Amino acid sequence: MTTIQASTPSVQTQSSGGSSSGNDLSSQISRLTAQITKLTQQLKDVANGSGSVEDKKKQQELLQTQIKMLQAQLAQLQRRQAEEAQQKQDKQQAKAEGVNSPSADHQIDIYV
Repeated sequence: MTTIQASTPSVQTQSSGGSSSGNDLSSQISRLTAQITKLTQQLKDVANGSGSVEDKKKQQELLQTQIKMLQAQLAQLQRRQAEEAQQKQDKQQAKAEGVNSPSADHQIDIYV
């Protein structure tokens, strides 16, 4: 009896539109960062500006709330960007290992 060993390629699927979301996330992160910077400057201007103490306090609270909401959105986008980068790195690493590499997972015994 003769044993023939052969490797079988694994099937990899790739979702379409994955590359465009990376640029989209980067642009969204840039816009949010710019908005946070702008609101932070406005917050400083309110503190140094004229007006009643009560009006200043209301404006500061409103600006701080907006900044916190934008920071939460920014953190969410950065987390999603990091996840996508990790997935991309995992795919590249899997591709570098090759699909035709003999291993216990890709081995078929054929008996003739």
